[in-house]
Amino acid sequence: MHARPLAGRRLYFVGIGGSGLSAYANIARALGAEVRGWDARETIFLSTLAGVDIDLGGEPAAPDGWEAIVSTAHLHRCAGTPRAEFLAELVAAQPAIVVGGAHGKTTTAGMIAFVLRETARDPSWVIGGVVPQLGGNAGVGAGWLVVEGDESDRSIGALRPQIAVVTNVELDHHATYGSEAELRSFFDDWLAGVPHVVRGWELEPVDLELAVPGAHNRRNASAALAALELAGVPRGEAEQAIVRFAGVGRRFELVGERGGVAVYDDYGHNPTEIEVTLRTARERTSGRLIAVYQPHVVERTRQLHRELGAALGAADVAIVTDVTGARDAPRAGVSGKLVVDALPEHVRAGWAPSLDDAARLVLAWARPGDVVVTFGVGEPWKIARAIVDGLPA
Repeated sequence: MHARPLAGRRLYFVGIGGSGLSAYANIARALGAEVRGWDARETIFLSTLAGVDIDLGGEPAAPDGWEAIVSTAHLHRCAGTPRAEFLAELVAAQPAIVVGGAHGKTTTAGMIAFVLRETARDPSWVIGGVVPQLGGNAGVGAGWLVVEGDESDRSIGALRPQIAVVTNVELDHHATYGSEAELRSFFDDWLAGVPHVVRGWELEPVDLELAVPGAHNRRNASAALAALELAGVPRGEAEQAIVRFAGVGRRFELVGERGGVAVYDDYGHNPTEIEVTLRTARERTSGRLIAVYQPHVVERTRQLHRELGAALGAADVAIVTDVTGARDAPRAGVSGKLVVDALPEHVRAGWAPSLDDAARLVLAWARPGDVVVTFGVGEPWKIARAIVDGLPA
């Protein structure tokens, strides 16, 4: 790979605060492009973009002479190259490993990139989460490019890697796929065009002492190790490295502990992810488990509110906000209250329309020995930080 193939390009990323586009901006900068961007509000991923000029609020507008790269959510607001086309350009330029699936794709991609780097194979990576051990969500090397793909808008289907990983298949994006059968057919069609494929559900979880907890991470590691073998990394060498992988930001991440209350933040946003993380959290406390969930997609909330309520039933206390920062249009009668109403009777339920309401409610209810986990795609990390700041020392 040429060291600076994007030198001379001036790229304006619309939606730069998102998990994916912030990574694209970082790798574009490393590949020689001049980078600027816009987002509607501050996000946790902006911390990865030190030195980049970012416009917050208002409407996006690429400066004269700049090429706009636009996230899926903002295609209606700004003309430019869809982010999927830009990513396909990066993948086509070098040997690539692309990871997709309903759950675990960020962690699995992070594991692959980490092992490749630890075994001196100098990877590039574009991952939808911050991997502290890698120094961020994107990086450039001369070896394999590791990419977290996105099936939510079918954009993963435009990528042509040498190795593909699908961790699992579960209907999560109801606005894109009419059924799980349609989603499976989509993945089958994509995988048919990839030379080497890993299907995570066909593998047994690894029997290794990983640094990241939970049975779900043993499954993620199994898929990662299979992909690494296809990429030429001997199994034993890869295993020695993968046990040192410490995880991805916002994946059961400890935000803080004060007054005997531990507060974690997690990206989990669908029923399976929430239940798995709550089971992992339950193993770490003899006190109460308080879950806080921020819905992010109106259609997911409409379709899965019963399943979301049941998953949150793995906690002792469940607090739900309204759908916040939604990436789809409002719909009459659909709000986070649907999830609250679906909570099991044994759970103490809390309705907190705003993020501030949720933080205040947790601070009123929490007591020493409790573990709090905030969930969601958007900004639940703000709730977690507010709770830590508000707890007594």
